[in-house]
Amino acid sequence: MNDIQGLIKVINEFRDERDWRQYHNPKDLAISISIEAAELLEDFQWINNEQALKENKENIHEEIADVLIYSLMLCSDLGLDVKEIIEEKIVKNGTKYPVNNK
Repeated sequence: MNDIQGLIKVINEFRDERDWRQYHNPKDLAISISIEAAELLEDFQWINNEQALKENKENIHEEIADVLIYSLMLCSDLGLDVKEIIEEKIVKNGTKYPVNNK
C-alpha cells in the first residue's frame, strides 16, 4: 500500500466511524471542495502573501487539509487512482503548455 492509499484508508475509516459516508456523494464532495477552497482564499483576501502567511498560517494549513481530504474522498468514491490521474494531467498540461526554450 502506498502513502496515498494509506492516507485514503485513514480518511475513509474516520468517515465510516462517524457514519458520514451517507452525506458524501460525488456532488456534495465537489461542493465541499469548492467551499473549502473559498475558505482558503479568505485567508489571503485584502492582504499580501507575507501578511497572510504570518497571520493565518494555521488556518491556511487546515483549509488546505480540508480541500485535500475531500478531494481524496472523491477520488476514492469514484474509484480513481490519485497518482495516475495526476500523472496523466501533468502529461496533458505538458502538451498544452510546452516549455519555451529561448
